Amino acid sequence: MLGELLHSLSQPLTSLRCSLELSIEEVAEQQQESVSVALQQTEKVIGMIQLMREYLDAEQPGPEACPVALAPAMRSVIEELSSIAAVRGIRLRLVGTCTATVPVPESRLRLALQYLIATTIEAQPMDGKVTLLLGEGPAGTVLRAEGERVRDLDFRNRKKSATSPQMKRDRAGATSASTLRRVRLAIASRVLESAGASLVFGDGDGDANGFVLRVPRRVAPPA
Repeated sequence: MLGELLHSLSQPLTSLRCSLELSIEEVAEQQQESVSVALQQTEKVIGMIQLMREYLDAEQPGPEACPVALAPAMRSVIEELSSIAAVRGIRLRLVGTCTATVPVPESRLRLALQYLIATTIEAQPMDGKVTLLLGEGPAGTVLRAEGERVRDLDFRNRKKSATSPQMKRDRAGATSASTLRRVRLAIASRVLESAGASLVFGDGDGDANGFVLRVPRRVAPPA
């Protein structure tokens, strides 16, 4: 029921976004900034609704799917994210391989890996690095993501007025971004844990500055 309501809500918002996109060039110059802000907020809400739908889908069993090989999926996702990393000057590297498979639809596996790796990239300072170590042993496969993260530099802004409009907007934006990161990581966790894997993040505040994914070895059923 909730999924249907979210779908119904996304339709008028999509229409609103299209209308704003068409009108932004037609309105007077002094109104374009207001229309642009409205368009940005509409896109943000649409993105949040999409995340809510993904969060709901992640806990559903979904259709039966053949187990998906982890290593090729990893390489494909890293290739897709390499341009994002390059823009930030982040060195993204995969070391190792494995033969593990994950019993989850390929689209969900790729989504989970994208959210995990992209969030790790976002947590790095400019010109940092993210190393993904993939290996397997008797207990199964381990994927370990290691990154670098600078300490919070907000103390530099202590002299600014805590009640200034800009500070309020900055805090609101930071809170919204943090919430979206936590939701993406929660989606990734649900997808992977539903497939029998375990996921541990590098810190305890919900931001993935590194993570460890463990995929247990699959034991073939007796003939």
